[in-house]
Amino acid sequence: MANNKKKNLPPQAQEYQAFQSKREVKRPIFKNCLKAFLIGGTICLIGQCISTFYIYYFNFTEQTAGNPTTATLIFLTMLLTGFGIYDRLGQFAGAGSAVPVTGFGNAVISAAIEHRTEGFILGVGGNMLKLAGPVIVYGVFSAFIVALIKTILLKWGGF
Repeated sequence: MANNKKKNLPPQAQEYQAFQSKREVKRPIFKNCLKAFLIGGTICLIGQCISTFYIYYFNFTEQTAGNPTTATLIFLTMLLTGFGIYDRLGQFAGAGSAVPVTGFGNAVISAAIEHRTEGFILGVGGNMLKLAGPVIVYGVFSAFIVALIKTILLKWGGF
């Protein structure tokens, strides 16, 4: 179908597309995937180490260690974002630093830092929640729907 579109274009547009495709920067897809995998995996490894720390030193169970681990990762991300370290990591790793929960923490604190000159309420609070608000709403709503379906299945289905 793409070839049909090229055939239907005027000659000048075809020449321009050929010119553009010759000079287009080729992205190193394998290299980018490898960097994202390594950095994302390292973030997950750090999260596992934090979880293990909570389990062995604070007597949490594997299930109850999840929330403090997530909070610790978000706190560390916000701290690193404040010092400008996480942004450089994101430039290097791409999606590897954006997909884990640390990417969410980075996005929230970046908005807060960017709009701090507008004041704490309208600047920091308002712009920080522009991203966090929809994520929280859809997370809570999704959890409600899943719990509702589970309750219906357990009560009426007899599973």
